[in-house]
Amino acid sequence: MPVIECDVETARERLEEAGVSVEPGNTDHERWRASRGSATAVAYDGKVVIQGGSPQEIESLLREGGGRAHVYFDGGSRGNPGPAAIGWVIVTGDGIVAEDGETIGTATNNQAEYEALIAGLEAASDYGYDEIHIRGDSELIVKQVRGEYDTNNPELREKRVTVHELLREFEEWTLEYVPREVNERADGLVNEALDRA
Repeated sequence: MPVIECDVETARERLEEAGVSVEPGNTDHERWRASRGSATAVAYDGKVVIQGGSPQEIESLLREGGGRAHVYFDGGSRGNPGPAAIGWVIVTGDGIVAEDGETIGTATNNQAEYEALIAGLEAASDYGYDEIHIRGDSELIVKQVRGEYDTNNPELREKRVTVHELLREFEEWTLEYVPREVNERADGLVNEALDRA
C-alpha cells in the first residue's frame, strides 16, 4: 500500500488535470478520495494513501518525480532461439511498485534479457525515479552494459545502445549481477508469460 507524502491540494489538482474525479472524504480525517481502476487514493494531512489493486497509475500521477527504486529484470527463451518472454519488477521501500511479464515472439535468451532490461528502464523512467539500482541474473548482459565485455553481435550491440540512452534519463544508476534466486520474481514473470503463450 503506497504512501506518498506530499501537499495534498497539489496532488488533488494533479489528479483533476489528469481527468480523475476527486470526491470529498468519508470521515473527518480524510481530505478527499479519488479512484482510478481498482485503486483508491485517500488524502490525509500531508500524505496520500493508495489502496486496492493496481495502485501504479494513481501513484505515477501523484509522484513529483525523483526517488530511488530497484529494477529487477529477466528474459528467457525456450529453444534459444525460441518462444521468448520478459519480466521486470520495480521495487521501493514500500514494496513492489510495478511489474510485468509478457511474451515477445521468437528470440534468443540474450535478446530477451536485453528486451526485459529495456522495458524495466522505460517503466522506471515513466514513474519518474531519478536513482535506480538494476539487478539481473545474466552476467553477460550486465558486463556488456557496464563495458566489461565487448558486444560482437550487431543486434545486441544495438540493444546495448538503447539501454545506454535510457540510462541517461537517470541522475544515478548502478547495474549488478545477482544469482537467479535473488531475481526470483522477474524470473517467475518470464515463466508465467511463456506458460500462458
